[in-house]
Amino acid sequence: MTTTAETAAGVRLHDPNVRGFASDNYSGVHPEVLAALAAANGGHQVSYGEDEYTARLQELMEHHFGPGIECFPVFNGTGANVLSLQSLLPRWGAVVCASTAHINMDENGAPERVGGIKLLHVPTPDGKLTPELIDREAWGWGDEHRAQPLAVSITQTTELGTCYTPEEVRAIADHIHARGMKLHMDGARLANAAAHLQVPLRAFTRDAGVDILSFGGTKNGLLFGEVVVALNPEAAHGLVYLRKMNMQLASKMRFMSAQFIALLEGDLWLRSAAHANAMAARLRAAVDTIDGVQPTQKTESNGVFAILPDGVADRLRASFRFYDWNEAAGEVRWMCSFDTTEEDVDSFADAIRRELQQRAG
Repeated sequence: MTTTAETAAGVRLHDPNVRGFASDNYSGVHPEVLAALAAANGGHQVSYGEDEYTARLQELMEHHFGPGIECFPVFNGTGANVLSLQSLLPRWGAVVCASTAHINMDENGAPERVGGIKLLHVPTPDGKLTPELIDREAWGWGDEHRAQPLAVSITQTTELGTCYTPEEVRAIADHIHARGMKLHMDGARLANAAAHLQVPLRAFTRDAGVDILSFGGTKNGLLFGEVVVALNPEAAHGLVYLRKMNMQLASKMRFMSAQFIALLEGDLWLRSAAHANAMAARLRAAVDTIDGVQPTQKTESNGVFAILPDGVADRLRASFRFYDWNEAAGEVRWMCSFDTTEEDVDSFADAIRRELQQRAG
């Protein structure tokens, strides 16, 4: 009789040939990261971050961001964001963010419920904040009836696939620092931004005035894990305690750190992100030639946003998984990953073209 363990070990539960454009979280783990996990296995290492791998990760982060920073591996992006923001704020503090920000739209109230943080969100046309947009909610200091706006959170690249330039980040940082506020960057797709901008990671983070960073790994080929990077440790307080309180302290942290070592020690982070961006650019170039597809945002990362005629998206989803972004407007989002191939993109573009041609009769 076959045991459950034997069945699980011997049977693949999915078809590895199935591809989609729903999320860069759908992709598997980069082979170089899997190899790093295997290499980190075996023997004993001190738990809770006192291991050789986490020490090496600190060195690599300093290589990319400069000396004097502090890094804290965590399990996921929501945890990284909540932990980062908590460290910047007193209990009465509030965060200004874009209405489309992940902390506002996709974290199920975690900043408010877990972090105790008020979010002051601002509508934007492209997911990007500006000093002028921030000022719509950055007011009321000293008013006991209003949560105090003491931090700003920006996403790089944004939830709409757009990218802040170093100059845009610096303008925000200077503007809010002059008002006594601090700057958090949600860098779930930080590597994609660097690949698009063709500048070092620190050029649009630490050098541009960002105080604390959520450094993303899962969307760039890791099995799991993100890193909170205190770029200005004087602005962030209690991270070592908050990480434990928020249930983000891994006992076997070496396996989180080993993945980031594989990503950062060479150019894997940049290769993977640049490839994902290139596949999105290929898809964008293809759909730009298809009548009936209306792109809605610049393609500056690994995502393409577009409006399709009624019914087309549902028919396409019979073969390719992807999400609606704004269902009322017919807007969809197509994401590419480190393992998206040119054949994947071309097949999907051909499917879009066929559906629209059939619709046109």
